[in-house]
Amino acid sequence: MLIDFFFTLKDAKIPVSIKEFLLLLEALHKGVIGPSLDDFYYLARTTLVKDEAHYDKFDQAFGLYFKGIAATFGENSQIPLDWLIQRMQRELTPEQIAQLEKFGYDKLMDRLRELLEEQKERHEGGSKWIGTGGTSPFGHGGHNPEGIRIGGESRNRSAVKVWEARAYRDYDSERELGTRNIKVALRRLRKFAREGAQEELALDDTIRATANNAGYLDIRMQPERKNNVKVLMLLDVGGSMDDHIARTEELFSAASAEFKNMEFFYFHNCVYDYLWKNNRRRHAEKFPTWDVLRKYTPDTKLIFVGDATMSPYEVLQPGGSVEYNNDEAGANWLQRFTQAFPKFIWLNPEPEGLWQYRQSIAIIHQIMQGKMFPLTLDGLERGMRMLSK
Repeated sequence: MLIDFFFTLKDAKIPVSIKEFLLLLEALHKGVIGPSLDDFYYLARTTLVKDEAHYDKFDQAFGLYFKGIAATFGENSQIPLDWLIQRMQRELTPEQIAQLEKFGYDKLMDRLRELLEEQKERHEGGSKWIGTGGTSPFGHGGHNPEGIRIGGESRNRSAVKVWEARAYRDYDSERELGTRNIKVALRRLRKFAREGAQEELALDDTIRATANNAGYLDIRMQPERKNNVKVLMLLDVGGSMDDHIARTEELFSAASAEFKNMEFFYFHNCVYDYLWKNNRRRHAEKFPTWDVLRKYTPDTKLIFVGDATMSPYEVLQPGGSVEYNNDEAGANWLQRFTQAFPKFIWLNPEPEGLWQYRQSIAIIHQIMQGKMFPLTLDGLERGMRMLSK
């Protein structure tokens, strides 16, 4: 039976290997879980899915193969939308709520299946049919100690199952960016080290020391394991980047949370002889670019963030800046950064399909030695892999 499940996951473009599938079968053979579909879901996801980005696809494939709650009632058992429109709100006393019957999961599902066959019209405020605002365990907006919420927003948070819920809906590289999604992508860039005070139990060392001490407990501690990667982020701000503020803010927020050793500076369109950290005081508080180049060690990961959309003269010519008369071309400064920090990428919020039509993007793409990636989840993952090499 599970061979077809394996091929269902492959059809969903989840990178599942034979070795992982055999590991799942071995776990089932050894009785790691009980006879529960929920337990099997978690075991299968743990053994078969290597990347959180595939969790949503796994949920969909799992529901498709095991028919899910939505499919157990047949293709012709769709619930009309009108049945789920709430037009009233009913408040019950604590005594009335306490008197409501609990069905139990199996009986609950059997009863829902029966109602789908019997019910012919919309109901509201009742205790039996699928509807809203009542004490029936089926529908939404009502009161019941356990039930199946169908449509609508959670109100009393007592549903046993949520209709067609997918807990990892956002973990998909084809979906929109979000702070949580970005954090998942950024976690590919890690360099763990143990530094600082010894405040974490060193389990292996403790076991070894205790064994060497004739069984008398000998606790050993160690510094906490932390992501020690160093990141320098240079962000384009203003002008055409105003169209990408939301995504850039999400990236900056996620990177600040994920990388404890991160520094950042702003520039406009292209990097010239100074940078800044506060846009309101950009003309009063300037940081010479030479100082930034010399301050950070070569093992720092450099991330440019910008749409690279400007006049080609702003990159190639002295005095090309739209704000002041720069002594050196922006291309010279970009090359200095790529030489000072061998691990670098450029994240571009412009759609990748438009890059070929922007002359300035082509120029910077070449200066970056092809290490320009779109500001999408897939682009972030590719960029992080590049920085990790």
